[in-house]
Amino acid sequence: MKRTFSSLTLAGSLLVAGQAMADGDWLQWQSNSLTYLVGKDFAVNPEHQQTFTFEHADSWKYGDNFLFVDKIFYNGKADATSGNNTYYGEFSPRLSMSKIFGQKFEFGPIKDVLLAMTYEFGEGDNESYLIGPGFDLDVPGFDYFQLNFYNRQTDGSRAGDNVWQITPVWSYTIPVGNSDILIDGFADWVVGNDSNKNGSYHANLHFNPQIKYDLGKALNYSARQVYVGFEYDYWENKYGIKDTRFFDTNQNTASLLLKVFF
Repeated sequence: MKRTFSSLTLAGSLLVAGQAMADGDWLQWQSNSLTYLVGKDFAVNPEHQQTFTFEHADSWKYGDNFLFVDKIFYNGKADATSGNNTYYGEFSPRLSMSKIFGQKFEFGPIKDVLLAMTYEFGEGDNESYLIGPGFDLDVPGFDYFQLNFYNRQTDGSRAGDNVWQITPVWSYTIPVGNSDILIDGFADWVVGNDSNKNGSYHANLHFNPQIKYDLGKALNYSARQVYVGFEYDYWENKYGIKDTRFFDTNQNTASLLLKVFF
């Protein structure tokens, strides 16, 4: 029932969003980009990785959407389950109460209240459905700051069903000379533990900011088009697997980054 409800909700959001995109008056803005990352010292999976990422973000009449898809290549040793490469993605639609009801849902630092959803997908048995309240916050200095609370749902056969996750998402711009440094990213804090027939799913924290220099603007080309920098990736108890002296699941690494918007 949980999976069916989440699937219908996400499918409905996709349908409404698709109809909105077909009507240009409903689409407020959109952004698309490709990112190349290369790094090492990853945990659980092979330690050397190259990743190509497609990202899409938009704001429309009744909410906003975010989608990313990673294509990951393992350099050297293959992964035991996915071989030399794999993929992973997330689709995150949010429905805005302010936009739907035509009145402001704001108080204190809260600028809007939303219904936040995420569908996680990847190779093999790697699907999760997340739903819960979301908030747009007015945090001084930030371009935007979101705080989403999710209940994570799987099909019940995997560990990690019916646990809670807190996900802040942010963007911060720092002027530097004739260009800018953009610091943006997210953190996933899964605060609950769950045990089922596949074992225990442990609380875990995934902190994943990108620090990027606007190279296009620095070279007197279009601003916010070409960035270079790095992505930092810290993940304690990666995938909910408890770190032990026999199996290291605490990831602490950085990857070089090239990002192009189109």
